[in-house]
Amino acid sequence: MIPQRFAPILFGFILSGLMSLLVSGIATWRALGLPPEFVAVWMAAWINAWIVAFPAVLVVAPVTRRLVAKLVKAP
Repeated sequence: MIPQRFAPILFGFILSGLMSLLVSGIATWRALGLPPEFVAVWMAAWINAWIVAFPAVLVVAPVTRRLVAKLVKAP
């Protein structure tokens, strides 16, 4: 098991991986249609997107949490 202190990093890793997988898949499909090499092109696009998405999530998540806290009424 991974120690609890790494939970935000693991969350960002998984979230950025899944979101970049979905977005790159849609973008690749829209750009190319469904040629025989679709999966290979998609996977290459996904890895490149994830390399950018993971650090971006780590930077943007705290800013987003603060913004949400300002926009949401406290209980």
